[in-house]
Amino acid sequence: MRISSKGLYALEAMIRLARNYPERPTKIHEIATHEEIPEKFLELILLNLKAARLVESLRGANGGYRLRRPPNKIFLGEIIRIVDGPLAPLGDVESLKRLVKMDRKHSALYQVFLDVRNAAAGILDHTSLADLCRTPPRGE
Repeated sequence: MRISSKGLYALEAMIRLARNYPERPTKIHEIATHEEIPEKFLELILLNLKAARLVESLRGANGGYRLRRPPNKIFLGEIIRIVDGPLAPLGDVESLKRLVKMDRKHSALYQVFLDVRNAAAGILDHTSLADLCRTPPRGE
């Protein structure tokens, strides 16, 4: 599994939105400043998360972005899959299962990759934004 800069920025932005949930929407500039994310890049990431229905945007002076669901209902695995694709190093879980069955020569190796993917997914799919917000951010 590899998390891109885009994926890491998406996670950081979502944690920032979770910290402000439900009190107020958060402006792109505020997220970009606090998380040290290039603002234009963050705009694209938030549009992607909006299309996936994880966030919504509100217009106006008091507008910005906010989570569409409570932070305890949004899990890291979901965010990573939206931004970076499958958690497995060689495609999705079904592709890995096929490789385990069909490529006898490398079956054991693919099984290890599948086990690693399953372990990572188990953690990421059970760690919510709320879990991360319980730990105070450093430097604030």
